[in-house]
Amino acid sequence: AVTSTVKQALQESLVQILQPQRRVDMLRDIMDAQRHQRPYVVTFCGVNGVGKSTNLAKISFWLLENGFSVLIAACDTFRAGAVEQLRTHTRRLSALHPPEKHGGRTMVQLFEKGYGKDAAGIAMEAIAFARNQGFDVVLVDTAGRMQDNAPLMTALAKLITVNTPDLVLFVGEALVGNEAVDQLVKFNRALADHSMAQTPRLIDGIVLTKFDTIDDKVGAAISMTYITSKPIVFVGTGQTYCDLRSLNAKAVVAALMKA
Repeated sequence: AVTSTVKQALQESLVQILQPQRRVDMLRDIMDAQRHQRPYVVTFCGVNGVGKSTNLAKISFWLLENGFSVLIAACDTFRAGAVEQLRTHTRRLSALHPPEKHGGRTMVQLFEKGYGKDAAGIAMEAIAFARNQGFDVVLVDTAGRMQDNAPLMTALAKLITVNTPDLVLFVGEALVGNEAVDQLVKFNRALADHSMAQTPRLIDGIVLTKFDTIDDKVGAAISMTYITSKPIVFVGTGQTYCDLRSLNAKAVVAALMKA
């Protein structure tokens, strides 16, 4: 009886950790932005190679399925092929949600200015374009960067400070466990250190990728939310646009308790 009581208490505590006080309800917040006749802006950040662009496309698909129009801002002006990758995603998403399905309205479009330009400036232009054209959401893709690269972290802090997005999402891999926790903590610290604002804008939420590959090794999810108090907004569970889920805290804890 004692064992089951302890186990139940532990389960409840872990579920609470995975459901931080600050929830992110994107659909509600987008509708609120619509009432104020402005686009809802999301900035994606993270280290190199974690699948920021792919998960941005998945979130685009989810938004389109919910009836919102999306402008994708190509602000990764470093990586060769980054803009082309987003162009391919935009074309595929547009084929799934063509204008004729939505009364002639363009539901998804790419905003890009090529390579080697100032990312903060491109984001600003994209947001202004979205406001003028009536897009509901702007998704800002940024270059992958290591958390200890001061010039690149300064550039990211500038992009966030200048454009004041509604939501800053950190994309991390569930597979790398505590390394992802370390990346997130250092990203937040670097954003605070390199920000021009008096009250630095930090990461608001987490997208955890490759969540389908970790089975019982879900400790990273617990650690990330516990250490940062930031909610896991989405988990990536596969390769297709549909493979995006909200975090099921009870299922994660059940898997952890079985381990």
